Amino acid sequence: MHLALLTAVAPSPSPSGPPDVLVTPGPWGFIAIAGIAIAAILLILDMVRRTRRLRYRVEIREKLEAERAAAAGEAVDPDLADGHDHGLLGDDDPRRAHE
Repeated sequence: MHLALLTAVAPSPSPSGPPDVLVTPGPWGFIAIAGIAIAAILLILDMVRRTRRLRYRVEIREKLEAERAAAAGEAVDPDLADGHDHGLLGDDDPRRAHE
């Protein structure tokens, strides 16, 4: 008998709400997201450019220091001879103070 009552009950109507057209972001939402995406891309490109420029400056400075040391007759540090630090300099090393 209970089974007959459960099957006889009419299903409740689906919940009504605002039409889908009213809940979409619309053109202003698209413009906002596009602006955020463009700003993020420009920031990433700027960061890459600045990082590359800094890396080149460090390499040039290390080469100049190696040339000055060689010209002055000082022993050239083998860690800097190839223009790369390799992370072997300590934090208190004067060559690292300018980085």
